[in-house]
Amino acid sequence: MKYGFVRVCACTPSLLLSDPMSNAKTIADCVIQANDLGASVAVFPELCITGYTCQDLFGQHRLRSLAEDALSFLVEQTKDLPVLFAVGLPLTVGSKLYNCAAVICSGKILGFVPKKHLPNFGEFYERRHFSSGPTTGQLIFSGKAYPFGTRQIFSCRSIKNLRLSVEICEDLFVPSPPSSAHAVNGATVILNLSASNELVTKADYRRNLVRVQSARSICAYVYANAGLGESTTDMVFAGHNLIAENGVLLDQTPLFSQQILTADIDTDLLIQDRIRQSTFPARPDNNEETEYRTIEFDLPFREVDVRRSIARHPFVPNLPQELRERCETILSIQATGLARRLSHTGIRDAVIGLSGGLDSTLALLVTVRAFNMLSLPLSGIHAVTMPGFGTTERTKSKAIRLAKQVGTDLREIDIRDAVNRHFSDIGHDPLIHDVTYENAQARERTQVLMDIANSVNGLVIGTGDLSESALGWSTYNGDHMSMYAVNCSVPKTLVRSLIRHMISDRGTESDVLLAEILELPPSPELIPHDNNQITQITEDIIGPYELHDFFLYYFVRYGFSPRKIVFMAQIAFGSDYERDVIVRWMKVFLKRFFTQQFKRSCVPDGPKIGSVSLSPRADWRMPSDSTVTAFLSDLDD
Repeated sequence: MKYGFVRVCACTPSLLLSDPMSNAKTIADCVIQANDLGASVAVFPELCITGYTCQDLFGQHRLRSLAEDALSFLVEQTKDLPVLFAVGLPLTVGSKLYNCAAVICSGKILGFVPKKHLPNFGEFYERRHFSSGPTTGQLIFSGKAYPFGTRQIFSCRSIKNLRLSVEICEDLFVPSPPSSAHAVNGATVILNLSASNELVTKADYRRNLVRVQSARSICAYVYANAGLGESTTDMVFAGHNLIAENGVLLDQTPLFSQQILTADIDTDLLIQDRIRQSTFPARPDNNEETEYRTIEFDLPFREVDVRRSIARHPFVPNLPQELRERCETILSIQATGLARRLSHTGIRDAVIGLSGGLDSTLALLVTVRAFNMLSLPLSGIHAVTMPGFGTTERTKSKAIRLAKQVGTDLREIDIRDAVNRHFSDIGHDPLIHDVTYENAQARERTQVLMDIANSVNGLVIGTGDLSESALGWSTYNGDHMSMYAVNCSVPKTLVRSLIRHMISDRGTESDVLLAEILELPPSPELIPHDNNQITQITEDIIGPYELHDFFLYYFVRYGFSPRKIVFMAQIAFGSDYERDVIVRWMKVFLKRFFTQQFKRSCVPDGPKIGSVSLSPRADWRMPSDSTVTAFLSDLDD
């Protein structure tokens, strides 16, 4: 697979308790299925060769001997399969018995990893049978020496960032899981062989544990749990398998199911995030025992399509409840940021340019929230609509209706005469609709707002959003400037969701108006309209915002290459955009992102609301004179 994607799977075979050879055959069939599914990595449950619930039968030499024979059989049966997989079995080393994982690839045993933390409470009494595993060492199996210990990393030579480590069941549940040290020492994928019985609410706990550990360790976590075939004398196992990546649950099996769980993990994403986070240590503390053994192996390149679900709108949650909670949190962050600034300065008035479009609507509604937080009268919000050469009655009327419905002060100031006088002063022909023609209007509007703010001792509230900042779709020292920019970290695709969130189900006049505003196409309305029809459609000029927000997220958040971002966009948007269309707009994004950095180098204060921000004081510090050539060349076929 390309671009660091690797298909992994978690398997729960149906076992025959204390019948190692039968189980080995079943496991071999599962490895064949995993290979047929295009997986490069597979993990099986704890002690799956014998079954976890053999109890005192683990003390029987016959069972342990058969388990070793079954492992040898399994190695032979999978020698032609390019899959790394881990299986569990009891293994005698010296005079002690260990609960082990055997890591196998293409007919070779790479190493044995023993369980470190043995539960001996409640329904568990593993110390009755097993010993806690050492960190490093070796053992002899079938006459050959193999690495043995908890501190092992299995590194793939052919897939750059695929580095795996193993922990077993309870190892994850302790305060300091071995997987944390594994990740710090370079492992990007953790395999957990588990036999976690099912109890009321335990699935939720297990799910959260796996997801959070993948986030804390910035890793992919593949968890295979015991299921059918285990003894039900005192416990039931539901085969709850999970795959998580960096805090996101990629997939899970239903309880009491019997299926192979697969997911495509992104190892490049993990490395990029580790590089970005300075608190992810390059190496463990000097006081910590850190000796790790690295075992290398090879896997062939697999020509399989990526089946990973990639959201079209990465800034916008898919689940309705999550979206509602996210929107409410964002609005609270925006309003609290503005309320704090007003409180700090002692200012009780705000001035906002209201166009009737999406961004200024959101900014006004956020300002209203901030005033309500401070118990300030809404008459202190001065909404100013400033018709220009391209303003249509459609947008102007919506701006007026919105201000009246909200209950703010409203002023209408036509800027056309002032701009025409300015054109005369500088000798510009008003019939030439160039950048001077457009920017003069934007700067006139900003001057009006700033001067009104001075006259009422108020703050000018910025309306520009994150997408416009990324693309430089603003006039330098025009709408680019304000006194507090409440939308500065909100991308355009999220602006729509926030406004939609504020529409109730009561069908009030405000609800109807907000729905109408959502139907408006983004436009600066700087070019004269045609019979009150908008002639300047932003997305016709610079491209679809949903594509640009997608590019922005993966370019800034993860630092992916342009070619990989295009590849992911093809998966996310499917047939909605052909590849050549995606590439064309990706090039536009890159050119504008690089050439417009000078605008982002001097921007007003504003609240960060998500993981992507372009503030030069915080998240994004980029030279204004950087060249884009090397990034554009990545898109050359």
